[in-house]
Amino acid sequence: MQSHSSPRLLQAAGVVFAIGIAAIVALFVTPLVTDGDTAPTFVYLLTMCAPLGFVLGIAFALRAGRRTR
Repeated sequence: MQSHSSPRLLQAAGVVFAIGIAAIVALFVTPLVTDGDTAPTFVYLLTMCAPLGFVLGIAFALRAGRRTR
């Protein structure tokens, strides 16, 4: 029997990963838009959401792939 938290973990992984990817895009676009200025510090911190979302996705896959005994 699967718990109801598994789809929530997948949704959380997707949201966190999307935030990280958006931050990575913003990191590269910011110097183009602001004539060479770097992105604010919080953008650099938000880029860490991409690997965190990836790890959450792997955790979901491992939990969902377990065989019920």
